[in-house]
Amino acid sequence: NEKLLVKQEHESLHIIDIRTGERTEVASSHFLTPSAFIFLYENQLFLTFRQRNVSVWNFRGEKVTTFEDHTLWHPDSNTNNIYITSQQDLIISYCQQADGEAVGSINVSSILDGSCLARIRPKAGDAEQLLALEDVTALFYNEDRNEIYTGNKDGKVHIWSNETAPPRPRAPPKGKVPPNPKP
Repeated sequence: NEKLLVKQEHESLHIIDIRTGERTEVASSHFLTPSAFIFLYENQLFLTFRQRNVSVWNFRGEKVTTFEDHTLWHPDSNTNNIYITSQQDLIISYCQQADGEAVGSINVSSILDGSCLARIRPKAGDAEQLLALEDVTALFYNEDRNEIYTGNKDGKVHIWSNETAPPRPRAPPKGKVPPNPKP
């Protein structure tokens, strides 16, 4: 949390350590001005979004990850369609399909190595899924329930759930003690 990033169009990126005053400069030819940043403090990294592309950088100004299949659907990099897990190891986004389909897909990728771990596409002939993946305007991942929620421009919400996966254990509500398991 001690880094300040300063970037203007056609200028170098400056990464400043606010505790020590140390500065790192990254040439504008190496680091083009992104439309958005997301800071990943747990991993000492940051994501940049530029023209449908996502990149991962460290605070030395080095690109550390490129994604194998994670081209965002919207050119303006709207972060409403992007979710970063609390461990900051996965990015879940509404993306273009590699085969140029008219609807997008939901891609789950590793932030640390760029690999595509999962992809949700509409099943052939499933009109409901096809509509659910058309013009997605919002995306959220419920880490406790292992469910992805999407909303589209028509105001419809869809829940994507892997019913075979057990839900992640939840902590009991404050003030409540879980019952002892029976032997």
